[in-house]
Parts: sequence; structure tokens; C-alpha cells
Amino acid sequence: MSKDIKVSTSHKGDIAVISIQGDVTAVTGEVIGNAYGSTDVLNSPKILLQFDKDCYINSGGLASLIDIASEGRKKQQKIHAYGLSDHFQKIFHMVGLTRCIPIFTSEEAAMKDF
Repeated sequence: MSKDIKVSTSHKGDIAVISIQGDVTAVTGEVIGNAYGSTDVLNSPKILLQFDKDCYINSGGLASLIDIASEGRKKQQKIHAYGLSDHFQKIFHMVGLTRCIPIFTSEEAAMKDF
């Protein structure tokens, strides 16, 4: 069963936080891309992707996240992620996404590494 995507943005100091709940697919990846593309996030040097523990990510969703990682690399942004299930942590490692978006076990660990 598909879960509707809910994406919100906030800031913690100079870190832009994108909170993601629901299924990350090619369609919903556009919502995440729009959040990333908002002026307050796009111009931030540090971005934290906060995934809900029940997030499902398919190949289309991964492609959307790869696009964000690629754009972030061009802009010399540091992008970190946390909250991914063990399964999706493995997927991130398998596709090499962790080279651009390191995964952390907690928000505190991700914030400290910036």
C-alpha cells in the first residue's frame, strides 16, 4: 500500500532540514526535489535529509535522491541523511549514494558530523 508523501523543511542553525514521510518514488521524488529547490534550502551549505523510519524508496525515488546528491555536489553542499531502515541503508551503499550522502544513526550524529 502506497503512503502519501509528506515533506517539510526547517532550519537548525545553518543546516536546512528536509523531513520526509511516506513513499519515495519517481512521482513523490518531485515533491522532495521541490523542497530541495526552494531558495532557503538550495542556498544552504548543509542539508539534512530526515527520513521517517517507515519510508519506502523505489528505484524512481532513488533516482530523485541521486539528482539531489549530484546538484549538491555541484554546489559544494554537504548532505547527510538519517532515519533510513537497515534495508534502505544497504541499498544506499549498494548504489554508491553514501559517497555523496553519508547515513547516520541519529539526528545528533548527523548534525555533529557537519
